[in-house]
Amino acid sequence: MKDLTKRFLTPSEQENIKNTVAAAEKTTSGEIMVMVVPSSYHYPTANLLGATAISLPFSLILTPLAGEFMWIGPQNMWVFLSIFTILFFLFYLTVKQIPWLKRLFISKKEIEDEVEEAALTRFYKQQLYKTRDETGILLFVSIFEHKAWILADRGINEKLPSDTWDKIVDKMVSGIKEKRQAEAICQAVEAVGRMLSQHFPTKSDDTDELKNLIID
Repeated sequence: MKDLTKRFLTPSEQENIKNTVAAAEKTTSGEIMVMVVPSSYHYPTANLLGATAISLPFSLILTPLAGEFMWIGPQNMWVFLSIFTILFFLFYLTVKQIPWLKRLFISKKEIEDEVEEAALTRFYKQQLYKTRDETGILLFVSIFEHKAWILADRGINEKLPSDTWDKIVDKMVSGIKEKRQAEAICQAVEAVGRMLSQHFPTKSDDTDELKNLIID
């Protein structure tokens, strides 16, 4: 899934996002970071479910055909198992390599949970909780799931409720689904910057404490 990030943003689009973050941070003491990852989790169960769900009906159809051709009974269990094993292996690799197909075998709840957990893990891994005024905020984008998450540190959460970011996330996700990912991320950064500037104005001794963009 690593190739997803290469196709998601071109070098010039990445540079544009970095510049947008830098411009937004000039209006606030808040620290904004954008992180883009290919996937929040590898979902191994989806590979198994997908391979089984596709292989089973094909095996049931092909078994009697193979049985007649080989002059053995169509209910022969060994024929079925042989066909199923071969198809399972092939479709396991297929499901694993094709994102849209793999997503069919993952529940919405699992996707939501995994993206939230991944965003929280990256938040602490990148030390967004260590900014001087506790005003770090992460815009997390997970490509495979077509999902985004915004996490803010304690200093921001004390003044702005967590649902403040819901509309921004929804617009960003819509833009990503419409293949306008760079534009959508930049618009989200600008919206976050406007919100932060109202409550966390710039200070004379502000420094850039975090990277503006991380492509994982």
